[in-house]
Amino acid sequence: MNQPSTHRFCGRDFSLEEIETIRRLIADNPKANRSRLSRIVCRELNWLKPDGLLKDMSCRVAMIRMQDNGLIELPLPTQTNGNGKPYRRRTPEAEPELFTIQNAAGKLQGLELELVVERKASHLWNEYIDRYHYLGYQPLPGAQLRYFAKTQGRTVALLGFGAAAWKTAPRDNYIGWTVKQRERNLHLIVDNARFLILPWVQSRNLASKLLSIATRLLPHHWQNRYGYTPVLAETFVEIPRFTGTCYKAANWTCLGETKGRGKLDVKHQAKLPTKSIWITPLNKHFRKQLCR
Repeated sequence: MNQPSTHRFCGRDFSLEEIETIRRLIADNPKANRSRLSRIVCRELNWLKPDGLLKDMSCRVAMIRMQDNGLIELPLPTQTNGNGKPYRRRTPEAEPELFTIQNAAGKLQGLELELVVERKASHLWNEYIDRYHYLGYQPLPGAQLRYFAKTQGRTVALLGFGAAAWKTAPRDNYIGWTVKQRERNLHLIVDNARFLILPWVQSRNLASKLLSIATRLLPHHWQNRYGYTPVLAETFVEIPRFTGTCYKAANWTCLGETKGRGKLDVKHQAKLPTKSIWITPLNKHFRKQLCR
């Protein structure tokens, strides 16, 4: 059987010559840990993010998968990353509040989104999500922005945006792009991966209002942090747990449903929950930009 001329990992095709280069770099840097090796490989292969920074996290994952496939041999990990372990942080700041908020969104004073920037705020956002979101806390993939929604300094909700799904037929058909265009421009789509209204907040129309504020602010904030502007937002709403009412009220469009398959479902055995797929443009010329 002929050996394939390329191997695909993390959305990138690696030629046999490039894999041999990675083997050489590992051999030439025997004291480098996996983190440093990923940066060395990115520089050598010119694997960069749209903002020009090294794509070292994707490179690290790609090299682990190369090792799993017997293509390279990495040094042992120097520390564990905690993936798969429960998030145990608990602080008084995220304790349940005794007094509910029942005012409609239009009557909440000083309603605003606060971008998570500092480490303390990041830990608090993670803790809120872990304690009160049905999925718990998991790190968001790739480039990301997280927000607290506050009224008069009191946290009422949390939103998180991360990397888009690699492929999903209803979305890709709606955009009308080719596989190559998707590979090149996928970073211009962001996924609303987490949205949580805190349990003691019962504010009519709050969810749709926050979604509208977020989609207005996000392109500017993303440009400031990552050096490029996304043009489309997506989200996946689990069926039948939720109906997507707040996304509909915020003028998002439902494109259909997933097939309940994860990215590792090579045997076509649907085991994951079915989800409805919702999108909203962040730029009226989104198709033109995504199909460049």
